[in-house]
Amino acid sequence: MLAKPIFLSLLPAFTTSITMKKSAIIGLITIAISVGILFSLNANTDTYSNFKQATLSEKEEHVMGYWVKSMGTYYDAVKDANHFSFHMKDEKGEVREVIYAGTKPQDFEKSEKLVLIGKMNKDKFYASKILMKCPSKYNDNLVEINKDGKVDTVGKYGEKKYN
Repeated sequence: MLAKPIFLSLLPAFTTSITMKKSAIIGLITIAISVGILFSLNANTDTYSNFKQATLSEKEEHVMGYWVKSMGTYYDAVKDANHFSFHMKDEKGEVREVIYAGTKPQDFEKSEKLVLIGKMNKDKFYASKILMKCPSKYNDNLVEINKDGKVDTVGKYGEKKYN
């Protein structure tokens, strides 16, 4: 009787390790896709920052604060209807001038709290969106003012709410 060559006796172990490698690769790909999906779901859960953090950042930031009423507002619809500026105090107490390239929000003076979405440029904050928390004992939503002056109701993080 002929003896079996050694490499043939190792063949079943070798094919098993190949199939194990395939399943490991498929498992790793599945995990990578799952992690990617989780990161994309968390993309819109930005936390609020302040003016100091916005100065250090290159991306748009959400800055929460209060309008400094004593410093007033500037809006001249005849001269430039798409320029509105005011001063806001952030949650840390820092006051900065805010420039918004849009119409003055309706009922701006009645707002309790503001959330600005935009970027710092030197010592001024250029807002692309203004979210206003209007006083109401029944409604905890923010109000988003679009550049054309249209008002939308939005959630805590700026997501649109459709009624």
